[in-house]
Amino acid sequence: MDKLFSLFSTSTGRSSSAPAATVTSIFIYPIKSCRGISVPQAPITSTGFRWDRQWMVVNSNGRALTQRVEPKLALVEPELPPDALDVNWMPSDSSYMVLRAPDMDPLKVCLTRACNVVDGISVWEWVGSALDVGDEASKWFTKYLGKPSRLVRFDTSIAALESRFVDPDYAQGYTAMFSDGFPYLVISQGSLDLLNELLKEPLPINRFRPNILVDGCAPFSEDLWKVTKLNNIAFHGVKLCSRCKKVPTINQESGIAGTEPTETLMKFRTDKALKREKINKAKVYFGMNFVCAESLSASTMKGKVVKIGDPIHVLQRYASHADAAA
Repeated sequence: MDKLFSLFSTSTGRSSSAPAATVTSIFIYPIKSCRGISVPQAPITSTGFRWDRQWMVVNSNGRALTQRVEPKLALVEPELPPDALDVNWMPSDSSYMVLRAPDMDPLKVCLTRACNVVDGISVWEWVGSALDVGDEASKWFTKYLGKPSRLVRFDTSIAALESRFVDPDYAQGYTAMFSDGFPYLVISQGSLDLLNELLKEPLPINRFRPNILVDGCAPFSEDLWKVTKLNNIAFHGVKLCSRCKKVPTINQESGIAGTEPTETLMKFRTDKALKREKINKAKVYFGMNFVCAESLSASTMKGKVVKIGDPIHVLQRYASHADAAA
């Protein structure tokens, strides 16, 4: 463990003109808790990357269904049209998201279909309205999960009255769709590699469901990135990502849960281990939640895209984990 803590010190200090890291992978998750899609680029929107967590499966009470209670969702694979991540691409009536899952016929979800507004949709603390995708999608998920389920879409229309703001204690004025709390999650390859050195069996990055994977920095450097420029786009690190006990333990290829990496993370990624003032023995941290400053204005986010290979410059760092937002 001494190696772990010596590495933390290498990630502090002043920023330099050289990039701190480089973007190596970008992931979007069109349906909350379903399989992600690796993409070469992703446009910035007011709520995160385009298409990210825009849909969500809910139960008969309108409550979000996630892998925490339905690990089979990990096996639902969405596919978007090939050009869906181009900056100026607009869907037509023949544009579909196609869903596949074991022992299920493919489901085609039209990206332009008019949907009825439904109230009482909830995810975590948020309760509001959303768009019901329709009976065909409902029957598909009901059959797959074996319980009454519906697919809903976040209402992004100009006339929509619903906005889901992130926690104002960490970032004011920013919004998200159906993500757990913040628009972007960043993890470094170094953090994953170091964790895998401690595990009996190495794990892929999909256990942690990041939006941006970076490389070229020391393990857990991302913990302390307060203000960054990613290809001249301003990203602010606002909160260490506390991980639930269940989802990182679920094999995303089989939907079966185990005990790792939570058991190992409890040894060196808790508040106590990171010498943080707010001690919560139940929480472990892996990754950093970010917001994008350009997303606050339609004019500044227009045309902004994050691409694989983009450099990351760190302009301001938290002095220590004790100072880092959590």
